[in-house]
Amino acid sequence: MGGVRARCASIVCMTPRTTPRWALGDSLAAAALFAATAAFVLWQNSRLAVLWDASYLLDTSWRIALGQHPYRDFPLVHAPLTFLLQAAVIRLTGRVFFHHVLYAAAAGALATVLTWRIALRTLEPRMPSQPRVPRVRILGPGHAQSPWTLSLLLAAPLTVLGIYSIFPVPFYDCDCILAVLVALFALQRLPSGGASPLRGALTGAALVLPLFFKQNIGLPFLLSALAAILLLLAAHALTRTNTQANPAPPTLLAVLAGAAAALLAAALLLHLTAGVHNYLYWTIHFAAQRRLPGLHDMLLVFAEPALLWQLPLAAAALLLLTRVRAPWSRRLACALLAAPFLWTLLLLALDSDVSDRAADLLALWPLLLILAAAHALASLGLAIARRTLALATLLPLLLLATIFGTLLSQQLWGSTYAIWPLLVLLVAGLLASLTAQNPANDAPAPQPIGLLPLAAVFSATLLVCGGLYAAGAERLSYAQLQQGPLARSTAPALRGMATRGPYLPAFDQLLRFAAAEVPRDDALLLLPGENPFYFATGRTPRFPVLLFDSTCDPYSPAQLAAQVRDRNVRWLILERNLQLTADPTPQRDATLQLLAPQFTLYRSLDNYDVYRRR
Repeated sequence: MGGVRARCASIVCMTPRTTPRWALGDSLAAAALFAATAAFVLWQNSRLAVLWDASYLLDTSWRIALGQHPYRDFPLVHAPLTFLLQAAVIRLTGRVFFHHVLYAAAAGALATVLTWRIALRTLEPRMPSQPRVPRVRILGPGHAQSPWTLSLLLAAPLTVLGIYSIFPVPFYDCDCILAVLVALFALQRLPSGGASPLRGALTGAALVLPLFFKQNIGLPFLLSALAAILLLLAAHALTRTNTQANPAPPTLLAVLAGAAAALLAAALLLHLTAGVHNYLYWTIHFAAQRRLPGLHDMLLVFAEPALLWQLPLAAAALLLLTRVRAPWSRRLACALLAAPFLWTLLLLALDSDVSDRAADLLALWPLLLILAAAHALASLGLAIARRTLALATLLPLLLLATIFGTLLSQQLWGSTYAIWPLLVLLVAGLLASLTAQNPANDAPAPQPIGLLPLAAVFSATLLVCGGLYAAGAERLSYAQLQQGPLARSTAPALRGMATRGPYLPAFDQLLRFAAAEVPRDDALLLLPGENPFYFATGRTPRFPVLLFDSTCDPYSPAQLAAQVRDRNVRWLILERNLQLTADPTPQRDATLQLLAPQFTLYRSLDNYDVYRRR
């Protein structure tokens, strides 16, 4: 009798549901993820403001809103779309910092919901006899291991590790990952079997979008996505068959056409505004000179001592899952896979140093990247050998290419703040491999015992450790954010900006001084440019560079002094006590020595020395 019930349950589980795909439970889950993520981003902004990065974003966006063209009128080493979006916010709603905070909260929340839906599609089973199986409704004791529950568990940590949870103001990495998620969502939902040229063309355009948010993220994503489409077309041409798991060749060709059309449109816009040559020079040539790391620096990601015991445990777990069919082997395998996450939780209790806790959490990245890469390459090789190549097989490779492209910027410690959703999707792919159907007879493999606890351990580790990592602002340790009373700016344009220390009150004093004594048409130079002076005052920037560090400043001290003279800069404002832990100005002493003959001290404020041209 028990066997009959089990077979009936299995039949019911795989029966396509007749209700709409987006049910009440989906709406409640999406609303909860959206609200929790947005609330965390708003909370972060209520107490954290890195003035250096906020200045770069706000002042650059303000000068674009005024009509100045990046790459032509002033150098910009980053792709333009984040700045164009924030310039549009300024044009539509005025110069109010809190409006940009609301944007970050909404964008971060949307990214969390999108990650959940992509993970759900990744975890849902596929059957060869139909394009896709509707969501499994597992009855009885196994209901908690349904793809819906597992995907929700995996997405839950993004409420504290979402794209804007660690760095809570609008930024290009975060916007780029949101664009990547939109493109992945569209790719996954290309109709299988039949042709759909319009959806294919729109998806192709979506693949191009990340490139114009951040170069080192968008370019690897675009190239890997186009390579995946070409591989699918080649597989179809060689086998002369089209599996129902893949979009039809006309749809894939439409994807390529949409991507080509989007690239041509972008090139035309650049030609008519900033100039393609200027864009390529600043965003590719100059940016690579200042930021591109060497191979040794990239490989340091995998110089993690914990890998010496984590990788053998993972290998043993995979051997147990593939070679031993006893129930105890599955329990033991899942325990071995969970061990690195449990160890990270244990270290949280043993180590009170915030920096060490952050390092322990980030140490999970190399392990998961290695496992995901090994699984993705093995799956690709098997699919090619069996001529069953599918888009789902190639998606993990897109994720890996995007992640490694991101790490080109500031490696593991500095670059992962916006790409936690991609890690969640990699883990979803690994879990999906544990429930993959048996390729020999196309029958679903047994659900591994302990899959739900494995997902729960992963989720708990990222929720607890990731929540403390984000709340402790360890990624933002290059700025002094934890000392002094919480202060809020009194400037109308900076409403909603708050941070600890004397920096905002001193900046407010500078704003009052400038309003009273510095003519609005006078050119100014603020070194190193840590504060959003032009956004706060509404003045027009009259100097090409507003932020002086090795990434943004193309001038030598002699060139900078010549620019100051040639552009008739009348005021030089030096900040004495930076929120940054170190002065980023290249060759500061040499620069000030060359500028000194042109200026004389006019006024000393609480944190600024104001010089006027002689």
